[in-house]
Amino acid sequence: MENLKVLVTKQNLILVTEIIEVESELGEPDCKLINPCELFKNTEGEYEMKIWPDFTDQKELKIHSDSIFTIVDPSADQIELYLKTIK
Repeated sequence: MENLKVLVTKQNLILVTEIIEVESELGEPDCKLINPCELFKNTEGEYEMKIWPDFTDQKELKIHSDSIFTIVDPSADQIELYLKTIK
């Protein structure tokens, strides 16, 4: 999963997802997210992950790259949690 990344959006949402840059018309979304999951801390302060967004079964979505604050590589723990979450 070489395209697996952790995205922090400008709305402070943390997503673990495969991300691919796509060709698009000016003003159209230019990133495709595959199997995005939200990373968050539970009430005990431990990290959990859930499918994002939770109101659809759609596995691929497009977003604008200007909605992303930063992109980093996931840790081994995040990768393991991600793989358990998307199964």
